[in-house]
Amino acid sequence: MSAAPPPAPAPQDPAQPQELLQLGTDPDEPCLRADAARNRARLLEAAALLVAERGADSITMEEVAAAARVGKGTVFRRFGDRTGLLTALLDHSEKKFQAAFLTGPPPLGPGAPPAERLRAFGLATLRRTAEELELQLAAEPGAGRRFTSPPRRVLRHHVTLLLREAVPEADCEVLAHTLMAQLDPALIHHLIRQCGMPPERLESAWLDLVDRVTGPAAVR
Repeated sequence: MSAAPPPAPAPQDPAQPQELLQLGTDPDEPCLRADAARNRARLLEAAALLVAERGADSITMEEVAAAARVGKGTVFRRFGDRTGLLTALLDHSEKKFQAAFLTGPPPLGPGAPPAERLRAFGLATLRRTAEELELQLAAEPGAGRRFTSPPRRVLRHHVTLLLREAVPEADCEVLAHTLMAQLDPALIHHLIRQCGMPPERLESAWLDLVDRVTGPAAVR
């Protein structure tokens, strides 16, 4: 009798945790010389300050070079153009945030109950977005990629996993979209800048939403 065929492999989730920190990685970043790495860090820090002060649309490569005290050619060699610089800046922020919720201390990182981690995740996202609002709006994907861009898929995947622990009987994939809608940069811009709401109000609303979704009344 012939041996039974091996079991079929389980379907893969679209965004496995081991893939998360690889998004947008600069392939030569680990190989940079010490001075080149320092220059890159100074450029990203200078760009972040300029974006926070004046917005992403108004900064130039020359201004970033001057603020970082490096030659203009260094900026172009490292990032190519202004779009490359802004992409690298957002990528740097994304990877730091991913590391915080994947391997950082609780309650944002592992070790806390899932509902508590959801609360911490939303608060950290709101605060990060408020600090980087101009940059995140400049990098906002078009309508066709709004829900499929890798950074958004990573964050939504994380929320989905926490929901599966907190409310396993719910449709956690759809529910994750609902929760992430409250953390959308365009909405945060509208509420804070156009409606004049204080960030603390958005944070309180997030905590209330998570409590309503994961509290005892949510368990059927």
